[in-house]
Order: sequence, then structure tokens, then C-alpha cells
Amino acid sequence: MFLLAQGDPPAGGAAIGQVVLAMALVGAILGSLAVAVSRHRAGHDTALGRAAALSERIAGLPGWAALPSGIAAASLILALFGMYWDISLHIDQGRDAGPLANPAHYPILFGLIGVFVAGWLAVALPRGERPGPSPIRLGAGWYAPVGGVLITACGAFALLGFPLDDLWHRVFGQDVTLWGPTHLMMLGGAAMTLIGQAVLLREGLWQRGRRGERSSPALVTKARRVGLMAGLLIGLSIFQAEFDFGVPQFRMVFQPLLIALAAGFALVAARIWIGRGGALAAALIFLAVRGAIALAVGPVLGETTPAFPLYLGEALCVELLGLALGRDRPLALGIGGGALAGTVGFASEWAWSGAVMPIPWTGGLLPEGLVVAAVAGIAGGLLGGLLGAGLRGMLPRPGVARGAFAGSVVALGALLAIGLSTSVPRDARAVVHLSQTSPAPQREAVVEARITPPGLADDAAWANITSWQGGGLVVSELDRVSPDTWRSAEPVPLHGEWKASLRIQNGSELVALPIYMSEDTAIPAPEVPARASFTREFVADHDVLQREVSDDVPGWLWGAASGAVLALYAIFLATLAWGVGRVARGTARGTGIQAPATNPLAADVERASVYV
Repeated sequence: MFLLAQGDPPAGGAAIGQVVLAMALVGAILGSLAVAVSRHRAGHDTALGRAAALSERIAGLPGWAALPSGIAAASLILALFGMYWDISLHIDQGRDAGPLANPAHYPILFGLIGVFVAGWLAVALPRGERPGPSPIRLGAGWYAPVGGVLITACGAFALLGFPLDDLWHRVFGQDVTLWGPTHLMMLGGAAMTLIGQAVLLREGLWQRGRRGERSSPALVTKARRVGLMAGLLIGLSIFQAEFDFGVPQFRMVFQPLLIALAAGFALVAARIWIGRGGALAAALIFLAVRGAIALAVGPVLGETTPAFPLYLGEALCVELLGLALGRDRPLALGIGGGALAGTVGFASEWAWSGAVMPIPWTGGLLPEGLVVAAVAGIAGGLLGGLLGAGLRGMLPRPGVARGAFAGSVVALGALLAIGLSTSVPRDARAVVHLSQTSPAPQREAVVEARITPPGLADDAAWANITSWQGGGLVVSELDRVSPDTWRSAEPVPLHGEWKASLRIQNGSELVALPIYMSEDTAIPAPEVPARASFTREFVADHDVLQREVSDDVPGWLWGAASGAVLALYAIFLATLAWGVGRVARGTARGTGIQAPATNPLAADVERASVYV
């Protein structure tokens, strides 16, 4: 497979041979599973059934919950490792020669296949019983747990991103950014799997109670919940990866926004579902897992090491507020906890960013960053409150829950639209002088730039020289030497396959000035030479970092394709919300679930929650 990738890296889709091989590989795996599932559903004694029974004895959950949960957890860890390895490879080496030429694509692909397989097994394994309080009828005598359906949907959504990504590249060129529409499908599908797994755990525990079987020890159950909420925090944090590596292609305000959103959502849900210590435990496991991934990708594999947010300040805020409010007022805890995550948490992450982040936070983030983080934290906290309450079977009244959900989504959509708004100042340019520190063929130089207008880099969220895709990553901050002149803090590479540009993000202005770029025959694009002195204009940042993107595609086509992906996302998220609500409000025969409470900030009391 790797031999197929020899030659110039393509800039618009993989070789057909690789596409066929990849599809054949996926088809063989899923085809084999289909045969095993068919035999199991027909009542045969199969290895699949025996594996489920063994998992049930080990985990103390029904086999249809135990076996898929183990497969999904291992698969997500594999995909997570592959994702960060893949990003580091693209940052250090540039685009690859095809999907089968990049070793990091294999753990991603097999991880996403494993997630889909886990959901499929959860749907197919139950025989002769109605799994969970609100199973979905698929046929005569065949009922599927809602969690299994949600995991399957998440896995299918993520896997669909693979072929669509290749199609996207063929039409629009290579979008060298984590936030490409089809990339977000793969990321979102994998991350949201944790919600499906949490629902499946609730259903499995509920089923044991219905059977009258002895439940797992409370500590084991709590550990499972902590692991799932830590996984949700990890999954939500993958959207920050460009900031973690130091090559963000969107405004810096998105980093505190995404951190506050992830903290509000996952940590509030953890505190409500798990109880005391749940948020803090989830944050500690997050740090352990992300720390291990960073060590594996950086020092072990020799690629750029990703940083990661801290989340401890946010977790402590949620825990303290939980002590005051309790966990039976999910929306109040969501609003308060989210607000603290976006304000006090913002301050703690500011200090952390100065210590570990490749691009530290600066005064250029204020006041917008603080306001955006507070709003995102509240929106995330409300969603986390609904999720935590739903997993406890204690959702607020339907109208209140739907209103909180819709309001949070609208607020996040508005923040997204504001953050994506960028501009390029007219007649912005720089006179650049290079002071060579190492000669060719390994040429390096200190960059000095006289910038017009002089205030373009004043109080900027970032102003640096970014050099990447030449065998590593160098992000050199700019130091001011006069009112309009700035100098790189260290020499930057200007040879071989390196791409170096002066980048500034100040308010809504997001611009770049190319300093050196190697010739790219696949696009094609000529070399941008790095002469000893030159004058160039600033352009939109994405025109420099994403020069592989085709510039001859009609704008309406890109808009229509992005709109289609957005519609798929909306359906996907609505399905998750429906699934959580269905199980939370389950009225399976004999559960004794009570009516909702009248206080909109209080929980619906479900006596059946004793089982979970």
C-alpha cells in the first residue's frame, strides 16, 4: 500500500487505486461482521455471543452493553492517537501522498471502524428482551438499545467523512486545516460517541435492576461514568488542536471559546451525573490521557508535540458551585458553572497558556475573548446540565429542556459567525530584511519587517513568523524594535520544503505575508523566494496557509457543499438530543417513572433512577 503512494503528493484527492483498496478494506471488515451478526440473530452459538457472555461476566453489565463499550473505548483511544499523530505529520511534513501513504491514517480508520462496529453490536446482540427503558423496535422481537443506535449513528457519521473528504479534495483542492467541513464530520462523529456510550451504560445498569440482578459496586459504576465524562472532555477538546500545535488558521478568540464550551459541557455533565468529585476526576483523567498522547507523538515519534488546556480551574469552580447548589438543579448549575468556566476558568487558562501554549494569550484577546468565553461557557453548561440530568433520568419539563437546548445552540451559532468574520486592511505591506545566520543549503535568517500601517501588529492576538511543513515547526514571536519595525525572536528556516510567513491576527484582521515558499508542482505554484530585502503586501491568511485550495471553483458550489455538511451536522446533533431525551423520559412498562417537576430549574423525579 505504501508503494502506491510514491511520487509527488497530490493536491486534490487520492489515487483511485488507494481509494479502491481503502474501500475494499472497510468492506471486508464490515462484511465479516455482517455474517457474524446474522448468525447470532438466527440463534446460533457463535464466537460473538460467547464474547458478549464473557464480557458480561467481567463487566457486570448485559453483554449487549459490556462488549460494545469495551470495543468503543479502545477504538476511540486508537483514533485519538492517530488523529494527533496525523496532525503533527501534516504540520511537520506537509500533505501526504494519499490516504494509504500516511501511517497515522490507519489508527484513525480502524478506530472509527471500531466505533461503528461497537454500535452495530449493541444494536444486534440483544435477543429475547427489551434492552433499556425505551428500546427501539427494529423488527419482530428485535429491540435495540438507544445507546447502541446513537453509537452506530456517530460511527457512520464519522466514517462518511472519509470518502466525502476525498471528494471534497477533488473538487476544492486540499484544505490544509483541521476545520475543513469533512474533517469536522470525522472529529464530531468520534467525539459524540461518548454520549452514546453514556446512554448505553445507563441502559445497561437499568436492565440489571429490572432483571433483579446484583449491581456492580458503586465505585466501579462511578469509575465508568468518570471515564466516559473524561472521554467527552477529550473529544470536545480535539477541535482546539490547531491552537494546541501553534498553527491556528482562525481567530485566536476561538481558543477560549472552545475551552469554555468543552469545560461547561463535559464538567457540568460530569458533576451532575457522577456527583461530588466527578468534574475534578474527569479533568485529571483528561490531563493523564492527553499528556500520554503528547509524549507519544512528540518525544517518542519525533514530531511536533501538542499542548493542551488545563481545565483544573474550571473543574474546581464547577465542584464548588455543585456543593452549594447540589445536582438536582441542572440548569442552575449549568448556567453558574458555565459562567465560572468562562471567567475564572479563562483566567486560569491565561496563566497556563503563557507557560505551555505555543502561542500565549495576550491583551489582544480582551475584552472580546472574555465575553465570548463567558457566553460559550454558559451555553455549554446548559447543554451539560441537560445531558447530566438526562443520564440521571431527571430532565426538566420538555418545554424548558427544549428551550434551553435551542437557546444554547443559537448562542453558539452566533459566536461562531462572529468568530469567522475576518478582514484584510487596505494597502497593508511590509519591507522585509533578512539577516542570514546559516548559509545554504540549510539557510536560516532572522526576519526584520517594517510594517505598514504601523499599528497593524499593536496589541495583536498573535504576531509571529510561522515556518512549517519542511520537516518541523518553528513559531517565532515578533519583538518590537521601533514604532513600525519588528524582528523575529529567533532565526527561521528558509530552504527546502519549508513554508515561512509573517502572520498577524489583530481583532477581525487576519493576514499573512509570505517570506519563503518552495515550489509546488502539484498545484501548481511557483517558489516564493526569500531575497535579502523585499517588499510584499499582506493578504488573507488562509490564502497563504491553504494555497493548495483551488481558486477556480465557483463560490456558490463551496457554499452549497458546506451547507449540505452543516445540514448533516444538524440532523446528527438532533438525533443525539432525541436519544438522550428518549431514554431519560423512558416509560417502559413497570418502571414507575413519575411526572416532571413543576419548577423549571428542578429535576423530574424518576423513581426508576434507583437502577442507574
